[in-house]
Formats: sequence, C-alpha cells, structure tokens
Amino acid sequence: MRVVLLEDLPGKGRAGDIKEVNKGYAKNFLLPRGLAMVATPTVIKQGEARLEREKLEGSVDRDKLVELAQQIEGKEIRFKARMGVGERLFGSITAADVAEELSRAIGSVIDKKKIDMEKPLHQAGSYEIGVRLAGDLKPQITVVIEEEKETETEKKAEKKKEKGKKKEEEKD
Repeated sequence: MRVVLLEDLPGKGRAGDIKEVNKGYAKNFLLPRGLAMVATPTVIKQGEARLEREKLEGSVDRDKLVELAQQIEGKEIRFKARMGVGERLFGSITAADVAEELSRAIGSVIDKKKIDMEKPLHQAGSYEIGVRLAGDLKPQITVVIEEEKETETEKKAEKKKEKGKKKEEEKD
C-alpha cells in the first residue's frame, strides 16, 4: 500500500515521502495515528506544495539567523559583580544571565539554552562564549566580569536607607 508520510518516522522516512508499506501496518498503525495518508494524486500534490512552503520558510528563517549571527559576532557584554578573595565572585554568572544581557544588547530574544557554557562563571576576567543559533552558525561573544566598586557616597546612601527602614519598623 502506498502512503504519504505526514511526520518524520525513524527508519521509514521523512514527512512528505511516498512509501510502500504493508497494508496491515498502514491500516493498523500509520493511518489511525495520523502519521500517514493513502497516496492519492490529490494528497501527493498537497504534500509537495507543503514541502515547497516549508523550504521557503526555512530559507527565510535561515536568512534571519545569519543576520542575527552578524549582529552577535564579536559583541562584548560586561558584568559588574561583587568579589571576594582572589577575584572570586559572590555567586556566579550563568547562561541565563548572559542570554538576558545579550538580548538587551541586540534587541532580540536569545534563549539561555543557546548559550554555550559548560558551567557558570565564578572568576573575574574575560571569557569567549559561543551562541548556538543553528548547526553551523555559532557566533562568539566576549563576556567580561569586573569588580563592582562601591563608592563612599553609595555606602552612605545605603546606611541612610537602612536607618529609614528601621525607623518605619519601630513606628509600626
């Protein structure tokens, strides 16, 4: 029995392929689950039209990804963080932090899963990190972690805020 696959099936074929399968396999498995349709001339034409649409959409998406990769390539992202002994951070810089800051810098949303970091960053310094956009598109960004310097005026302002909060709590 000839069928047109509607979804990718491992070992059988990709969506849109016309395959010759056993009649029992088609009637008992593929057709009831909506994985395939009987290969009639109309269904074959619809499948071909769908494949052409998907290729066109894929090429448009690919162009957008290439443009995005060009925007991202060579970007430098700076983080200011509190440091302890030996330029070690209090906390860490994670892929989510990098994705958020990169999204802000380029004006386009980047998912944290696309940031290629093996583990969070705990030291001050400069790091080269890849961003996986597609199979062969992997632009590199530079993440710079610097020490956050608190000035005397900021420390005084914090103390005033704390005193104000204590006074409000005492009134309640």
